Amino acid sequence: MALLRGRGIAAVNYPTGMNLGGDPSQALIHSTPTGAFMIVLSSVDLGQGLRTVMQQIGAEALGVPFDQVHVQTADSDTGPHCMGTFASRATHRVGNAIINAANEAREALFEVAAEELEAAPEDLETDGEGNIRVKGVPERSMSITDVALAAHFKHGRTISGRGMYIKPKSDVDPETGAMDPDSTEAHACTVAEVEVDTETGHVRVLSLRSAYEIGRALNPALVQGQITGGAWMGVSHALYETTAPYYPAIEHSPADFTNYLMPGAQELPEIESKVLEIPSANGPYGMKGVGEMTANSPIPAIANAITDAIGVQITELPITPEKILKALEERDAQAQEAA
Repeated sequence: MALLRGRGIAAVNYPTGMNLGGDPSQALIHSTPTGAFMIVLSSVDLGQGLRTVMQQIGAEALGVPFDQVHVQTADSDTGPHCMGTFASRATHRVGNAIINAANEAREALFEVAAEELEAAPEDLETDGEGNIRVKGVPERSMSITDVALAAHFKHGRTISGRGMYIKPKSDVDPETGAMDPDSTEAHACTVAEVEVDTETGHVRVLSLRSAYEIGRALNPALVQGQITGGAWMGVSHALYETTAPYYPAIEHSPADFTNYLMPGAQELPEIESKVLEIPSANGPYGMKGVGEMTANSPIPAIANAITDAIGVQITELPITPEKILKALEERDAQAQEAA
C-alpha cells in the first residue's frame, strides 16, 4: 500500500456563443408610469444569476439605479425571441440585446425630459441616482419618476425600447475550411494536486488552483460562485459521474439519484482561483462567457495528476478505483514480463 501524490496541469479556451443561423436574442424594455423599468426576456435563468446580471446591464445602460430595474424571464409565449441558455452565450447575447433596447428607451426618455427641461435631448444626461439633468447645469434636473409621469399623463408617450443582438452567420470556406464559429473566447488553466491510494484505488483531489481570463467580471461574486461550482463539477465528472459504469454493458446502470455517484462536501478540494480581465471587443462591457468553462480544465488536470502519481495514463472517464487498480495490475504485469 502507498499513498502517491501527483500534480497535473491543463489549459483550455472556451467559445462564447454559436453560429446557429446568427444565434440571436431579443429584449424589450418599457417604463412604468412611476419610472421603474421592466426588462422582458425569454431567456432562462438556470440558477447562475442571469437575472441579476441582466438587471445590472440594464441599469448601467439606462443610467438608473439598480433597484429601479426589474427583469422578467422565461416565458416564450409572451416574451421576445431567445435561442436559449447554452454555449455560455446568455450574458453576451442577451446583454447586448438589452443595451440596444436600453438605448432606444433612453432616447424616448430624453425626448420627454427635453420638453420638460426646455433643453435639447443631446444636452441631457442621467446621474445614475434616478435623475436627468442638463449637462454642466446640475441644478436643472428632474427625477426619472417625474419624467415617466409626464410621459404617460401629459405627453401621451411610451418610454420603451426594442433590442436584438445577432452575430452574422459565418459559412465555411469550402477551400480552406475556415469559419468564425463563435463571438469571443475565454481561457482557463488549472493545476490539480491529487493523492492516490494504491491499495484501494481511491483518489482524493487535494487542491485545484486555476486562472480564468473572462473578459470582464460584471459581477465578481457570481463569477466566484461559478468557479467554485465548476470545480466541484469537474471533480465529479473526472472521478464519479456516469450513467454507464460498465459501458458498453448496460447492466448495473444507476436508476435514480440514490445510486448515481457524486462527490459530497468532504470531497471538495481546496480551491484557489485568479480572475484575469482582458475585455472582449464585442461582449457587453467587455465580458466573455465563464459558466461552462469552469468545469472544463479541472477534468484533464485531475487526470494528468493521476498519471503523474501512478505512472499510468487512464483515458476513460470517470477514473474510478477499479480502473486505477486494473491499470496498476497491468503495469506491474508488463514490468515483470520485461524483467
